[in-house]
Amino acid sequence: MSKRRLARENCLHSLYSSDIAKLEPDSVLASFQMEEFSLDEKVFSFYKTLYASTIDNIPKIDEIIKKTSLNWEMDRMPAIDRSILRMAVCEMMILSDAPVAVVIDEAIELAKKYSTEKSGKFVNGVLDSIARQNNLIK
Repeated sequence: MSKRRLARENCLHSLYSSDIAKLEPDSVLASFQMEEFSLDEKVFSFYKTLYASTIDNIPKIDEIIKKTSLNWEMDRMPAIDRSILRMAVCEMMILSDAPVAVVIDEAIELAKKYSTEKSGKFVNGVLDSIARQNNLIK
């Protein structure tokens, strides 16, 4: 597993925990700082940046997602899909440090691994639409 994928996967777990259990971001960071992956400074740094940026921008990110997923209310989406979408939108539109195609592919893989059979297609459709609407891909 690549280092960035490891960071994304742990970020997904953190976002999901924050969303479902309504945990404070600092307590989530503290608990994940105890995990083995945190020993690699590069991985942990990317994880912290992605997690904090996503948490700090949830209202903005949710508006972007809502504009694209017209038939889905955010609170009706499976929590894991919501977390994957939030993280990927943050990485594509706020951090902008990875190719959009890579971000979308990573999000699809996480959806396939952690969510339902149909989640990969759902995540792909939403993220592809967001990317196209914002001229991130041609």
